[in-house]
Amino acid sequence: MAAVNVNPHINTSPFFGAQLRKLAIGASVTLFATIILIAYLLPLGNMTTISLKSQQQLVGSTDTPILPMSAKVFVYEDKEYEVFQVPMQDGTVKPLALVRKGRQDSDFVDPDNPDAGLINWQGSWRTLEPSFVFEPHFENYPRAWELLDFPLLFKNTLVIALTGMIGTLVSSICVAYAFARFPIPGKNWLFLVLIGTIILPSQVTLIPTYAFFAKIGWTGTQLPLIVPHFFANAYNVFLLRQFFMTLPRELDEAALIDGAGPLRVLVSIIIPQAWPAIISVGMFHFIFAWNDYFGPLIYLLGEPQLQPISVGVQVFNFQYGPNPELIQATSLMAMVLPLLIFVFAQKIFMRGVVITGVEK
Repeated sequence: MAAVNVNPHINTSPFFGAQLRKLAIGASVTLFATIILIAYLLPLGNMTTISLKSQQQLVGSTDTPILPMSAKVFVYEDKEYEVFQVPMQDGTVKPLALVRKGRQDSDFVDPDNPDAGLINWQGSWRTLEPSFVFEPHFENYPRAWELLDFPLLFKNTLVIALTGMIGTLVSSICVAYAFARFPIPGKNWLFLVLIGTIILPSQVTLIPTYAFFAKIGWTGTQLPLIVPHFFANAYNVFLLRQFFMTLPRELDEAALIDGAGPLRVLVSIIIPQAWPAIISVGMFHFIFAWNDYFGPLIYLLGEPQLQPISVGVQVFNFQYGPNPELIQATSLMAMVLPLLIFVFAQKIFMRGVVITGVEK
């Protein structure tokens, strides 16, 4: 029987194999997540590069790099000449300014040493690659800021988003508190009816809603975009109710024994423990109001002084279609505040989303 040589330095224990498989799975998941993240961020990167380009860079984008690069030029004897990557006889490649173009030979000058005179190069200059220099145009942002009147759009959007957020929080907290704590007859059926409104498309109620607001004279104002949020929202009520039901009722009972009423219990017991869910609901509404385009388009299209940033940016796109660098700059500036809010509040936001789906 042949002897089997086993290397004592190789760990063949089941524990080592399990750890190796765990490491491989973790590496695969990390690689997959990285690929998805890169694919997700590619449009944002493309927007950023376009917003930093000039018209000349965009026109030559088929031959120039993706980044905001401009063809390098050199001033020689009061004239500008293009700089090309020229292969030298010693095998190196050197950036030289093309002074005289010829079919079989051309004259170049060294930008680093123009006093050395002309350098004759044998070959077709058309086969040479141009030299580029990184030249971002940050002036696109202040120009877009002034053309679009961003301060006015930001003010209008903040008024609509913040006022509506306050209304939806107050109303949704009260309704969710009632569904989570009060023994209302038929409460479960009422809650099912409320949740059923989530699947109702907004287009179904568009015409009667607009007719109602037109009848009471609210069209052309920001009231149709703010007041309806003071009557709660089924999705927000669901999230808050799920969170309130995870809170122990013993705290409510202790407060009631001490003489606290239902409103006192809500303010002193429920709300202090429900900040993750409340902040999540507030963020949901703020982002929705910030990005809402259809509602403001219907009610404020003829009122440029009241339009939010979503409508203002779209109108700007129609006016400055031949200037994609300005369009991308305005779009990025409109995204700054929502991104900052999500970055700084993501821990509380994720905690609220996770806990609201957990039943007591």
